[in-house]
Amino acid sequence: MDFRQLNYFVAVAQELSFSRAAQRLHISQPPLSQQIKLLEENLGVLLFDRTRRSVELTHAGSLFYEQATAILKQYAAAKELCAWSSDGRAGKLRIAFTASVPIFEEFPRLIQSFRTAYPGIEMDLLHLSTGEQLVALGEKQIDVGFLRPSLDFHAPPSIEALDLWHDELRLAVAKNHPVATENIGVKLGNLAQEDFILFPQALGCGLFEHITAITARAGFSPHIVQEVRENSTTLALVAAGLGVSIVPSTYSYTKPPGVELKKIEDADTKSKIVLASARDHETASLKLFLKHAQDFLAL
Repeated sequence: MDFRQLNYFVAVAQELSFSRAAQRLHISQPPLSQQIKLLEENLGVLLFDRTRRSVELTHAGSLFYEQATAILKQYAAAKELCAWSSDGRAGKLRIAFTASVPIFEEFPRLIQSFRTAYPGIEMDLLHLSTGEQLVALGEKQIDVGFLRPSLDFHAPPSIEALDLWHDELRLAVAKNHPVATENIGVKLGNLAQEDFILFPQALGCGLFEHITAITARAGFSPHIVQEVRENSTTLALVAAGLGVSIVPSTYSYTKPPGVELKKIEDADTKSKIVLASARDHETASLKLFLKHAQDFLAL
């Protein structure tokens, strides 16, 4: 049995006429009848009751028709999937992002619009720090990353980088902190004696590197009393009065009630989100995603 015989059988079953089925298939009737007979011999059952005036499906033929149409539909879908995979419309993308990226309104919109445009591409999303993403890109463990790089970040030659969105770093303090109610911004140099709650340095966190760069320029190294992987946890500890922190202004949308975000006056606080991919690992699906992101950015 082959797909040709299945197509022949389905045509006869739908037309209930060998002559009309032959016309539909653009073949003569004798080879059609021969293929149906071979199919019946292979299955060991009669699929049709034939008379000089009519053709009817047998009970076995009716059961086989349901399976045959399902098989042909699955085969057509598989052929389409293969065609899509060749031009990238089917496949899998491994996408990593830093903790603050999903808070940007544009991120879920970008992911949703891409999924709508290319439903055959599966997206595997995972949370990694900027440093972890750069390592994963180099080792082909992810296809694309959404980074928050350090202040002096320059993409290596092996990485394709596209600036996406910007925000600024803010000082996070508890509402009962002395600077919380002041109507002016905070000077970074005045924070040298504060206790800080920051990301662990070992994670290769671009935000940590940005913070330590601007504090060094202000003449001090932050006194870190607690290392925390998640900024949501960081802000909860700030609200509890355990210390201050420096976080992206994007967290103004999700900060707990007991926290104020203050503008830092005397430092380079502009931060950015970068879309990164390995130059030597551009799959067809990845190319579609990068083009979609560029078009999305231009809107």
